[in-house]
Amino acid sequence: MRTVIYPGSFDPLTNGHLDVIKRATKLFDHVVVAVAESSDKTPFFTLAERKRMLAKVVKDIPNVTTMSFPGLLVDFAAKEKACAIIRGLRVISDFEFEFQMALMNRRLKERIETVFMMPRGKYIYLSSSLVKEVARLGGEVSAFVPETVNQSLRKKLHAKRR
Repeated sequence: MRTVIYPGSFDPLTNGHLDVIKRATKLFDHVVVAVAESSDKTPFFTLAERKRMLAKVVKDIPNVTTMSFPGLLVDFAAKEKACAIIRGLRVISDFEFEFQMALMNRRLKERIETVFMMPRGKYIYLSSSLVKEVARLGGEVSAFVPETVNQSLRKKLHAKRR
């Protein structure tokens, strides 16, 4: 079985992320969408909230599971017996950082490949940060995120405004 890890903070999951997940299912037998327990960022949604939203969105995609992981991605990938890690690229500026990370991951665990995937053109400009900013400023984001995420964003923003 060829397993791939698609890691990210998914804060929140966008339609661009979902596009990459669906396309990855055509290339690999099993896709593990892994929510990073990153301490470098201050997430808008808690780890539990991000995992819950993600699981709800992908529940009907048969060869996808969701997990979270602490620590090094390559250690998690090795533990899950993954042959590869998917990294999303939207714009050229993503490439330099992702390329350096891929080289470091290769140095740490040579047998785990990195596969770069771009979302479809209609999602190329999307980022979680941009979606959060538009939502915070009262903009409509339903075209950019799955409905579950849209509802969670609205609910969380409403609670913060109180």
